[in-house]
Amino acid sequence: MDYSVLQQCMHCGLCLPTCPTYDETKLERNSPRGRISLMRAIADGEMELTKAFGEEMYYCLGCLACTTACPAGVNYAELFEVARADIETKGVLSAHKRDLVRWLTVKFLLTRPRLLRGVGRLLYFYQAIGLQSLVRKLRLPALLPRSLRELEPLTPTVKRHFSDALIREVETPTPSRYRVGLLTGCIQDLAYSDLNRDTADVLLAHDCEVFTPRLQSCCGSLHAHNGEVELAREMARRNILAVEKSAGSLEKLDAIISNAGGCGSHLKNYAHLLHDDPVFAARAVLWSQKLKDIHEWLAQIGIRRPAAAACAARVTYHESCHLCHGQKITRQPRELLRAIPGLELVELAESNWCCGSAGIYNITQPEMSKKLLDRKLGHIQKTGASVVASANPGCSLQLQTGLREAHRSVRVAHPISLLAEAFRQAKRAE
Repeated sequence: MDYSVLQQCMHCGLCLPTCPTYDETKLERNSPRGRISLMRAIADGEMELTKAFGEEMYYCLGCLACTTACPAGVNYAELFEVARADIETKGVLSAHKRDLVRWLTVKFLLTRPRLLRGVGRLLYFYQAIGLQSLVRKLRLPALLPRSLRELEPLTPTVKRHFSDALIREVETPTPSRYRVGLLTGCIQDLAYSDLNRDTADVLLAHDCEVFTPRLQSCCGSLHAHNGEVELAREMARRNILAVEKSAGSLEKLDAIISNAGGCGSHLKNYAHLLHDDPVFAARAVLWSQKLKDIHEWLAQIGIRRPAAAACAARVTYHESCHLCHGQKITRQPRELLRAIPGLELVELAESNWCCGSAGIYNITQPEMSKKLLDRKLGHIQKTGASVVASANPGCSLQLQTGLREAHRSVRVAHPISLLAEAFRQAKRAE
């Protein structure tokens, strides 16, 4: 851990009101300031790295709201990831069940895209033939152990086609002013491949030639956030190689596009992640320079306003934590939504307050996650919106689950999908 980053914290407490866990418990240890104090005590040799410390660091959402509030510019993201890596190295939270689940998901499934797609295909058939609906109708999940029973509603709805089947590796518009690489994600490739198609369509409508590498790997954010730094580095190398192979080289691209807030925040960190890699360090710097969130890129080149509206609707916008706090992108998604004819944008109270998804937080900390989700749903209901715009797959899944269980007919959609629909509507009206 870089001790100088620990020293940056002035213990002023301005982060406290922005921290969801501190707001809930009012306990100092559950705040960014408290956690940094614990890290420094360990670094100074005043405290051992214990199971209690490990549990505290995994109680943290990693939402980075504290970084937005911090006047000293403390890089909490770095402290957070290094602390979790130390926890895993020391094995203070090691247990048979936990170790098995981590190995099966983080270390095995999420490092093998073909296998992940195979599991996704099985899940698709389970859902498509009606087995999932039958299981839920018969309330069979109630027979499962509590940990599995709480997970079942979070099961994503897998699309029939993955991104590679919907998007050609190279798609070129006329005219073509820009060349961009498109990242399609891992879970997003299974559950939101239609969003990836929408993203390609919007880029084409903005005169971008789109390169979409085949069978992409996970970005590595789940690995980095869960203490598996070496696996995160391996995922980074794979993605750099995949984009280089598809586009010829990184130099040939004007931008590399991410449409997922959480993934994008981590993808922009490849330069730091691979800074001491003799083969990839320079390539990672170029990667981070070219990595753009889709809203950021469109605002940079100029958002085109569709000629017709997809539908008249009241829309509210939930901000992905890592999009607004990690990437500091707040204005551009709103500009995009306001550019869509027929949509009325209504601001959401606490729009940048975490929804409780936070990677796999809704799995590891279901009680706190549910409290945050209920808080978010309450604010959504007050807007009277029929659509919630969300720019991160984890947030979208969390919100969809909560709205479904609350029996609310509110659609969750990515801003890019709303823009793509408007472009298609305009084309049909020609």
